Amino acid sequence: MMTEDDKRLLRIAYDEAKAGFDEGGCPIGSVLARGGEVVSRGRNQRVQGGDPIAHGEMDALRKAGRQKTYRDAVLYTSLSPCMMCSGTIVQFGIPRVVIGDATNFGGNEEFLRSRGVEVVIAEDPDCVALMKRFIEEKPELWAEDIAE
Repeated sequence: MMTEDDKRLLRIAYDEAKAGFDEGGCPIGSVLARGGEVVSRGRNQRVQGGDPIAHGEMDALRKAGRQKTYRDAVLYTSLSPCMMCSGTIVQFGIPRVVIGDATNFGGNEEFLRSRGVEVVIAEDPDCVALMKRFIEEKPELWAEDIAE
């Protein structure tokens, strides 16, 4: 179930994704929040920074810096997280993930659920449309991002 905070914070993740797209990168944005407040926000930086593990979720977590706990946080992501990011979510004990788009890429939602993570799939039309556009316009970059 999506709350008003979920909608607002997922929109920030979308804004990060759009900024990454406008920079020529992969349009995947993320927000780490606690109590409805932004702790950090980030976007996929693989192209911009030449960093193969700088996915949107990883960028947001890096920008959050050291946290005493993640067990009271929510991670918002414009696209369903890959296995690397899903593993990080589990490793850090993030209890809830809100996903903007599981249409263009998915598959790790059940992995997260099997590890006790609450997974909310929003299928936000803007998140879905932006990723669809990216995949159509830059299929080689998308294949590189998902290691195909």
